[in-house]
Amino acid sequence: MTDTHSGMRIVMVNKYYPPHVGGIEFHVRDLAEGLVKAGHSVRIISSNDQRSYSEDVINGVQVVRLPRQFERASTPVVRYMGQVLAAEAQQADIMHFHFPYPWGEFEWIGQLASKTEPYVITYHSDIVRQKKALALYSPFLHKFLNRSRLIMASSPQLIEHSPWLAPRAEKCRQVNFGLPVEDIAYNPQAMARALQLRAQYAADGKPIVLFVGRLIYYKGIEILARAIPAVDAHFVIIGKGPDRILLEGLAEQQAEEKVHVIDYADNDELIAWFHAADLLTLPSIESSEAFGLVQIEAHAAGTPVVSSRLNTGVTYANLDGVTGLTAAPRDADALAGALNALLADDDLRARLGRQAQQRALSEFNIPRMVDAVTAVYAQALALNTEPSQGQLI
Repeated sequence: MTDTHSGMRIVMVNKYYPPHVGGIEFHVRDLAEGLVKAGHSVRIISSNDQRSYSEDVINGVQVVRLPRQFERASTPVVRYMGQVLAAEAQQADIMHFHFPYPWGEFEWIGQLASKTEPYVITYHSDIVRQKKALALYSPFLHKFLNRSRLIMASSPQLIEHSPWLAPRAEKCRQVNFGLPVEDIAYNPQAMARALQLRAQYAADGKPIVLFVGRLIYYKGIEILARAIPAVDAHFVIIGKGPDRILLEGLAEQQAEEKVHVIDYADNDELIAWFHAADLLTLPSIESSEAFGLVQIEAHAAGTPVVSSRLNTGVTYANLDGVTGLTAAPRDADALAGALNALLADDDLRARLGRQAQQRALSEFNIPRMVDAVTAVYAQALALNTEPSQGQLI
């Protein structure tokens, strides 16, 4: 076994890897590149977007993309995944799975290596919507969680309220996500662009409320659409998805140009928007929203957040009265009330924005995440191979 101080050989498993777009994919990239900078060797096993194999090195990270046969329920199915993972495990000091990726987990559990080789899990969120699939998959998920050495979660709330993590709280470790927060906070180009955006979208001097994310069921777009008429502000919505129609209909109803729906913004433009906005809102309605990383991005720009009071890491990312305000989920009046309260109080908004930025910079940076994750690796490698709490495997 490699000394954790001299560099470990880490194999990470996730559905996809950038340039494939996704919040978990970007997290995996930031963690992998951070681990490489810290002196570790990192190898990614993921699915390709097509039926071909590729292997390359991106910023020091070895990226293996296996041929995707097809995708079902947002899960890429890859032939021989289990055998590949078993072979990789022989060369690794530790395996690191990013859940949920049911096909990868199912294939891994089918290998003897899953009983003998050390692995940890980052548990990103519960499986919420695919209830029938989860019923079939649950026996394998129990095995997958039980055989792991340790499980990382992004917030205390996820450990406490997840029906899968709460019974296994002893083997869970809370680890903050890390983001390139300094690149967001100290960005003269973004600040200059933010002034242009304000002049373009809020020439009348009214505040800007920003939403960034997919326009899908659990993001609470319907609640946001119902709250907008009660708030005297410009709403800039950046994202695509089936619920876009709700916002487009609202935009047509408004007498003045109040709702601006933008399909896509690249990273530089997004950072500029975080600086341009007076606040960000995240009105999610389901526990599928396990954290809401966009809140930390806004915080890094000094922008407070109004989010839903879910029993998930959303309220850990955005601390009520510290980095923003929270409102009851599924309640358009409550959302509008919180937005209006924060927009009406310049001093409160400025204070929460300062506190949000300080917290983002100190607690959600990449080096701190890397240190925390490597500490979990070290703990996991020091454990014996017996399943914890006498659970059946």
